[in-house]
Amino acid sequence: MTRTHWAAGTAIALALLFAGAATVASAGDGSSPAGRTPTGASADAGFARDMSVHHQQAVEMSFIVRERTRDEEVRTLAYDIANTQANQRGMMLGWLDLWGLPKVQADAEPMEWMSTGADGASGHGGHSGHLGPQAEDGALMAGMATKADMERLARLGGREAEILYLQLMIIHHNGGIAMAKGCVERCEVGVERDLAQGMVDAQASEVELMVDLLRKRGAQPRT
Repeated sequence: MTRTHWAAGTAIALALLFAGAATVASAGDGSSPAGRTPTGASADAGFARDMSVHHQQAVEMSFIVRERTRDEEVRTLAYDIANTQANQRGMMLGWLDLWGLPKVQADAEPMEWMSTGADGASGHGGHSGHLGPQAEDGALMAGMATKADMERLARLGGREAEILYLQLMIIHHNGGIAMAKGCVERCEVGVERDLAQGMVDAQASEVELMVDLLRKRGAQPRT
């Protein structure tokens, strides 16, 4: 195990511990309609599963770039993203545990819940425009970096690593924002919708910051 993976894993493990009490107090408070526990096919469960995977990669990318550059602006941004997303990931995995649902749904495609109703029924066609960007070749879901991108980031250093990280994270955030908007529209658990809306707001702000950081380095976001 590399030092990067160990650090990312440690951050996630700590987030799970600290999020436990808040998880039980919030997602189990009957804030879904009629106090109903979400089903495995629900938007609530789908979002929690998929966004946990999405966040895991953001944490990993952030720890990689912190080892590849000494630039304090990028290192601070990467730390904030890793810390925030590790904690949010811990909450979402805790909710799945609380609901008695698996963290991996083998028979479900990534982001499948975004084309269904809140209860998992298909045909929620009126929201098809919110599916967000499509997954790149070799990526698991929209916004996620490919294996080749991750390997390249781990090889680069200094300004080159900073630019690639910022470009990848802008794409990553935009994919995450599209997914979080899907939860705001479809999820039934109030605290989960609130968390999703918070992701939309925070990540949109971070995208603006990252675009500015790229411009300072004479670079632009990937199109």
